[in-house]
Amino acid sequence: MKQIANLLFEIRMLKDINRSGYSFLGSGRESIADHCFTTAFICFTMARLDPEVDSGRLVAMALVHDFGEARTGDFNYVQKKYSETNEERAISHLIRNIPFGDDIRSLIDEFNRGETKEARLANDADQISFVLELKKLKDIGSKPPEKWLPIVGERVKTRLGKQILEGILETRWDEWWMNDYSE
Repeated sequence: MKQIANLLFEIRMLKDINRSGYSFLGSGRESIADHCFTTAFICFTMARLDPEVDSGRLVAMALVHDFGEARTGDFNYVQKKYSETNEERAISHLIRNIPFGDDIRSLIDEFNRGETKEARLANDADQISFVLELKKLKDIGSKPPEKWLPIVGERVKTRLGKQILEGILETRWDEWWMNDYSE
């Protein structure tokens, strides 16, 4: 169980590592764990809206898709131009001696290849998670998300992903809060 404890402590590090792109946006902040949770819940929602997908695989894929960043940190597109990470090696080291390590690797590989329906939905959920953050920032007055929302939105490829994206873009981030407001 010591290897499992080590894995859990390592994955817990994702709570402490912030996603790097927000520095370039000039506002906002999100840990990798925050992002993975939101992405996993978007996948849970997608699985309820499309009962033909393997819901367990879809949600699990979203949960583990950024595990390598516990070792590498989060690199945004500018940083990737000048620095390299070895996600394959990071994942190999992370899962060694874990009895279900091959399951984690398989999920991450499937996500990265993007060939299955579940992988395409998980990749869309990854982008939609970012759109939620950008939309909130835009709604509270930040200007840079206005430029980035269309770019990130273009990354969403599936019909279901586009439908969810459209709903987000048509909804103010705090509308849910004000729906039943009364004093």
